[in-house]
Amino acid sequence: MNIVEARGVRKSYGAVRALDGFDLVLPPGRILGLIGPNGSGKTTAIKTLLGLARADAGEISVLGLDPRRQRPALMSRTGYIADVGTLPRWMRVDQLLTFMAGVHPDFDRASAERALTATDIRPRAKIRELSKGMNVQLHLAVMLAVRTELLVLDEPTLGLDILHRQRFYDRLMNEYWNATRSILITTHEVREIEHLLTDVVLIHHGRALLAASMQNIGERFVKLAVRRERLADAELLKPLQRRQTPTGLELIYADVDPAHLAPFGEVGRPTLPELFVALVEAAEGRPS
Repeated sequence: MNIVEARGVRKSYGAVRALDGFDLVLPPGRILGLIGPNGSGKTTAIKTLLGLARADAGEISVLGLDPRRQRPALMSRTGYIADVGTLPRWMRVDQLLTFMAGVHPDFDRASAERALTATDIRPRAKIRELSKGMNVQLHLAVMLAVRTELLVLDEPTLGLDILHRQRFYDRLMNEYWNATRSILITTHEVREIEHLLTDVVLIHHGRALLAASMQNIGERFVKLAVRRERLADAELLKPLQRRQTPTGLELIYADVDPAHLAPFGEVGRPTLPELFVALVEAAEGRPS
């Protein structure tokens, strides 16, 4: 059974259509990146999947449950770190751990305390006194102490410096993810998590431009650093995008055999940011 299945999901806020026939499938044991620019529908998608917002149309199943009708059961099996601080700022850190132990039967307080010993967070510190980095560290320590089947991260490292971002993802991989658990991450900072992902959904204007495994993406999309004298020949194969770089002209293709491109220049693979821009521009009909 898939951990998450969303089919044809629509959600509007007045005249603004935040989701427009959105699809997403997340199998167990996978790390899926929901990637898109600000305003693309990422956070709305997360809210509908977790039952925080009611979809106008479409079908959603998370852990085999209906997020709206069975939200308490769903959240007992799901961890969630939002893009804004959601911890009670008036509590002390040790009070938060006591609270979690009282409300969640699967919370392992000793595990959370061990995780916090590796940080600068003091047990009697008020949560409102913590820096952004400490707040994220605390949230992660609490979430990882509940062995949920699904962890949802909505821009979890927003505002953190590069050191804290790297430490966050290192802990995530070392202490949470395995073959039975899945992670759904939304971000527009693609480069720092590209190497972690097993699957990607590229979202734009509330629709999935691409939903594929990283392996499939590597097989389907090609980047060509074209030689000027072969540009006309290379463009006959209909690239998704052409762009000027400091080292020359690059073309991105979908479903073209790299062997056909090799005579025209240097063949490689586009990064996820490069691919996303190419797909967006192709979908909007912009001239390359």
